[in-house]
Amino acid sequence: MSVDGWNTVLVLGGIRSGKSEFAESLVGDVTAVRYVATARHPESDDPADPEWTARIEAHQRRRPEGWTTEETAADPSRLAELIAGATPDQTLLVDDLGGWVTVLLDPVHQPADDQATINELAVAVRDCTARLVLVSPEVGLSLVPTTTLGRAFTDALGTTNRAVAEVCDAVVLVVAGQPSWLKPAATRQPASIRPDAVVPSQSGPPRTAGTTDAGSADRTTPETRAVPVPSTSPAVLTPHLPEPQPQAPKDGSPWTAPTMTLPMVATGLVIQTGMDLPMPDEYTGPQAIDRLATLDLPGAGLGNLERVIGFAAGTQGTATPRPWRTVRVLLLHGDHDGGASAGSVPGESGRRADQARSGAGPLARLAAEVGASLQVVDAPTAAPIEDGPALSAEAVESALRYGWRLAEEAVDAGVELIVVGACGAGTEAATAAVLAATAGAESAAVLGRVISPGGQVDDAAWMIRCAAVRDALHRTRRSPRGPKDVLAELGGGDIAIAAGILLGATARRTPVLLDGPVGVAAGLVTRDLAGQSRHWCLLPDHGGHPAVKLAADVLGLAPLLDLRLDLGEGASALATLPLLRTALTLAASVGEHPSLTPTGWAESPTGHGDDAPADGGDRQPAEDVRPPSDGEPADGGQPDRDEQRTGTEPGDGRTADDGEFDEPEPDGPGPARSDWLPDGASRGA
Repeated sequence: MSVDGWNTVLVLGGIRSGKSEFAESLVGDVTAVRYVATARHPESDDPADPEWTARIEAHQRRRPEGWTTEETAADPSRLAELIAGATPDQTLLVDDLGGWVTVLLDPVHQPADDQATINELAVAVRDCTARLVLVSPEVGLSLVPTTTLGRAFTDALGTTNRAVAEVCDAVVLVVAGQPSWLKPAATRQPASIRPDAVVPSQSGPPRTAGTTDAGSADRTTPETRAVPVPSTSPAVLTPHLPEPQPQAPKDGSPWTAPTMTLPMVATGLVIQTGMDLPMPDEYTGPQAIDRLATLDLPGAGLGNLERVIGFAAGTQGTATPRPWRTVRVLLLHGDHDGGASAGSVPGESGRRADQARSGAGPLARLAAEVGASLQVVDAPTAAPIEDGPALSAEAVESALRYGWRLAEEAVDAGVELIVVGACGAGTEAATAAVLAATAGAESAAVLGRVISPGGQVDDAAWMIRCAAVRDALHRTRRSPRGPKDVLAELGGGDIAIAAGILLGATARRTPVLLDGPVGVAAGLVTRDLAGQSRHWCLLPDHGGHPAVKLAADVLGLAPLLDLRLDLGEGASALATLPLLRTALTLAASVGEHPSLTPTGWAESPTGHGDDAPADGGDRQPAEDVRPPSDGEPADGGQPDRDEQRTGTEPGDGRTADDGEFDEPEPDGPGPARSDWLPDGASRGA
């Protein structure tokens, strides 16, 4: 298993798509590669085909000197033998399966059981312990060949690609030199992966983390700061409220289950500016809001909570959205060194994270109240932004992919709503720096006051934070302002992971509740990566944070409430979640008002009979209430005729004496029917 999370990968692509170059880049960090060539050697081919010879020679020139070449053109079954015999310390690159299928269909090898040979190859790939990269052309997108041999080749190659893709850990399609991962790598990690290994970026070989003592760890420069790759995924906690009786023992309690850091593995996902991610349904949201006016609710309705209904309707794709049943809280624990964390109690953020892991504290208690699962995610510590970049570019890429994977794993587990929270030191200053860089904010205006645990205001610490942000902005005044640049220079690991969560949730059409500075800072960063992400975010309350207020205004996320809850990032969102669920429950379960039902006052749900109105009166059924024809008297007596003349509904209290007249809609072109005119009106008017 490679550090990238895959052991076997299939690289597909069309002619001249760059698939071979991409496959070679996947093993570019390996000095010894066994290159398996499946096409015939140029000397054995027709000398009248110099173009084919030039293609093979170009492949040969690209291979480093340390690579060895194996030929399988003489016998198609030799490819499966080479793969099956490879050892775990070897790396194989097979280029390509199209040449292998050509040899397989050669009349020299016929008659033969081609399907059996393909199955043997798939079994060998499945059981391969070496690092294996297979290249294959994708010809199934073109027209069906007109020749028998052409159809046989496309059929055999399509069968081969499907069989190999099924057993490979990852599959990537290269189009115009751009890779698109169709089957992301698995998250499993072997025991051989060192816990201090560094996730390599897609542009270069892996880098090794430097060893430092405890005193110099925080002073590591961004260039050498490593993002650890743990060996196991974190446990997802489901806190439960304690029974109203003597305190439960700590041992064996589900609250004490450990939460470890999820592996930061590269899935091959390319997160770049201008990604085209899905948008919520543009029709169901307005339809759900319009439907609220018809519900049998007393008073003026749900007020600001109507926006919850519209938001849920758009993200669920239905005009009658249901309450979110499964919720997961992703608590990001990542500190910011330097002046950004001035005034923070040393070790306080770690204590909060450990508290959440053990099921204690406000966040875990609220999660238990609403039935939400909890996942504590350790983010890399950001370096002092006044001195240099907070993270390296490689760490930013890894953090973004990490967050994306967290969102995908939550959705795969059935989660319908993600809550993003954070508990790191210095997050307010980092958010202020991001706001200043992306929205032109004045950092001092969006940096909240520093409050000590005793409730005292620490103005000296606030000034140190302001100075740190000021110096960081001065240092980066000529730096690019791209989203990844902002994350690397000013944001840090927690904001980068939060941005990845928003992008991953957007890609999987899953709504996100934002709560606190880290979430809105991530929303600002993701605007340029994928502008659709903000439409999947909901901000229940601003918590009194000036940075959250401004960022919400920039993102167009008006807070639903003004409770000024400041319980810690994530906790405030959970505190308001029952109210949001209540609004969704009412909107989904309450029926329409009887007076707005198409057959409202004519049909009788109370059992008065088909000809009796719902209120028990003696009016005629709805089908008998119609305008009289020319020369025909109205049925039901003068009261009904007055109601018809005035255009009123029965029982609404309005009569012809009220002096109000609602002109009926004409039956067709021309004026309204003359016999609908009020008494005394002139027909020639």
